[in-house]
Amino acid sequence: MAFPDLQSFLRLLEARGELVRVSIPVDRELEITEIADRLVKRGGPAVLFENVRGSDFPLVIGLMGTRERTALALGVTDLDDLAAKVRHLIDLKGSGGLGGLLGNLGKLRDALHLPPRRVRSGPAQEVVWTGDEVDLGRLPVLKCWPLDGGPFITLPLVITRDPETGERNMGMYRMQVMGKNVTGMHWQRHKTGARHLDKARRLGQKLPVAVALGGDPALIYAATAPLPPIPGLDEFAVAGYLRGGRYPVMRGVTVDLDVPANAEFILEGYVDPEEEWAVEGPFGDHTGFYTLPDLYPRFHVTAITRRKQPVYPATIVGRPPMEDAYLIEASERLFLPAAQTILPEIVDYHMPPAGVAHNLVVVGLHKSYPGQAYKVANGLFGLGQMMFAKVIVVVDGNVRVNDFAAVWREVVARAVPGRDTLITRGPMDVLDHSSRGWGYGSKLVIDATTKLPEEIGSPASSREEQGREGSVEPAFVPHAAVHLPDFAGVLAQRQTPDGYWCVALHKTWPGQARALAEAFAHHPAAAGIRHLLIGDEQTDVTDMQDVWWTVLNNIDPERDVAQVGGLLAWDGSRKLPEEGFVREWPPKIVMTPEVQRRVEARWHLYGLAERWR
Repeated sequence: MAFPDLQSFLRLLEARGELVRVSIPVDRELEITEIADRLVKRGGPAVLFENVRGSDFPLVIGLMGTRERTALALGVTDLDDLAAKVRHLIDLKGSGGLGGLLGNLGKLRDALHLPPRRVRSGPAQEVVWTGDEVDLGRLPVLKCWPLDGGPFITLPLVITRDPETGERNMGMYRMQVMGKNVTGMHWQRHKTGARHLDKARRLGQKLPVAVALGGDPALIYAATAPLPPIPGLDEFAVAGYLRGGRYPVMRGVTVDLDVPANAEFILEGYVDPEEEWAVEGPFGDHTGFYTLPDLYPRFHVTAITRRKQPVYPATIVGRPPMEDAYLIEASERLFLPAAQTILPEIVDYHMPPAGVAHNLVVVGLHKSYPGQAYKVANGLFGLGQMMFAKVIVVVDGNVRVNDFAAVWREVVARAVPGRDTLITRGPMDVLDHSSRGWGYGSKLVIDATTKLPEEIGSPASSREEQGREGSVEPAFVPHAAVHLPDFAGVLAQRQTPDGYWCVALHKTWPGQARALAEAFAHHPAAAGIRHLLIGDEQTDVTDMQDVWWTVLNNIDPERDVAQVGGLLAWDGSRKLPEEGFVREWPPKIVMTPEVQRRVEARWHLYGLAERWR
């Protein structure tokens, strides 16, 4: 099902019981975040806040806060259907005579939906504010988390055009409101918007920018999608393909850019590449940690256009699971066929929420020769934004890659620490706070596939000394010890029956985690363990999702993952200056107790069910 605009999607959600209206006044500073955070973590509905203090406009949040709502938004019954839809499109027949060519006609009709359709006018320009009328404070922009540097527009569709080639780009970059007509523009160095700005600088031009808020849900998703650099393929084209019809665009009022005619709001303006950059942040980011303040360009708003009765769309990011997990899963499904075209042995792949996208990728493959797991991992590192992946775990094709517990059981059963782990280096997400350098660090590949004879034995052994055809490697039998040793700074610890030793460490001196690993690895309690997971003082050792989320965020594998005795020790503790880590270590995102108590006390007034509380 295609939706002509955001509000038609909201009506369907409400009819299905997937959207709830909250009519009492609510604060845009923290209160909405606390409500939305509870709902997304409990599988609750989207919420339309009809009375946001300080604004005349309603706010909707949680649009794609479940797997089912995300599939509905993208016009499929299940997210897995996206892969089948793309596979059908790219599987063009080049032989078979006239019959084979005629078999492509339906696919070519689908491809005709890719280019946007120009219209003369649309609802997004029913009301136009220019000059002194422009005031971003009239919009219900959220301050999401306590340490945020201010209110942030969190669901913007930022449109620019390459000053040299004219190619269009739309991306989703957070925007901190810094004044009534100024925001920050969070263009990281690898983003297309940043390249457009650099070209404008070389040409001595200001860069025109338009920011759409709303549009139909397919367009909102498309702005987040990691598109390959194919000429003519842009976010409007992806949205058109998903919705089964060319996307309606119109010319901006004060900028020469195509904007979605069905948006709720459009912010028009420019970024001056010669202007001094502004301090942006902190911001509670999708990693679950705060991104610390940094310098970013300023966006100057010259006009705001809108519908007569618009709805302001928002999302929140933070400690997983969050709404972005389902957008990431949609991208997984959408680009699986392309990955399989390049690496045909891939059965499936998954980026679990605990890995907040780039920190963990699980890949299943049909294995037919030794070393194939590393071939696939290295191939993935070369595919677009997969270059930012930190840990890739490769499993056999019969393992469900989205079964988190099953994957880690395979790792214990089939990956010998040291022998079946490989460290490499490459680009990292600039939001990775633990990497050895800004945007640069190391990566870990774990081969948890069934080993072939050539892969058994030590790396130094010869072919003759390795396992012979038909030989079976001795199975490792994990088990948890009854009595665990003590160590300075250990606040809590637990061993799991499947071979993991989880530790919450209050770190006060350099080398403390390494000393802990040495002590624990050589203790009898390590006999049934293969992985020692050292977290920080806030780590909940009873929750493996929380343990892995902390550890994966806090490691640079070359520095922090090492074989110690028979264990693979993961140092997910805070890094200290005395250990050579010179950047500031960010805090985890935590809501204030005052806001939590306020929302708890008002829950019955919101009209939300107790099960989502």
